[in-house]
Amino acid sequence: MATKFHFLLLLFAFFGLASCKTSQLIHSSAPGNELFKVAILYPNGEGKTFDMDYYEKKHMPMVAGLLGSNLKFYEIDTGIAGRTPADPVPYLAVGYFYVKDIVAYNKAIAQNRDAVVNDIKNYTNIQPIIQISEVRQIGFNAAK
Repeated sequence: MATKFHFLLLLFAFFGLASCKTSQLIHSSAPGNELFKVAILYPNGEGKTFDMDYYEKKHMPMVAGLLGSNLKFYEIDTGIAGRTPADPVPYLAVGYFYVKDIVAYNKAIAQNRDAVVNDIKNYTNIQPIIQISEVRQIGFNAAK
């Protein structure tokens, strides 16, 4: 009876760990498990404007829809300070798209370039800076 109990406990623990959501975020260096991050940075400066509400509710969801199943997730940051709280924010906003296939990303953006570029004037007068990176590692703080 105790052996059955230990076996069931071990089985329960295994399935609990296997279904953990955090394990789905961990990047593996095995081929086919690549993850790419497209960062869209909007530099701050005199006379620069940015409509975060439009960006959050219209622009980013529109672009996310164009990326389809290639998109794992996206993030939006709004700048609140520079290096210190007294320093001006270097970027008013930063958007991130995390995609599995950078070739498919480039193809989707190229096919819809006019729609994406023409929508920028609806939320900002800033020329965005784009950086594409390969995500090499995702780490978590083990300290609690």
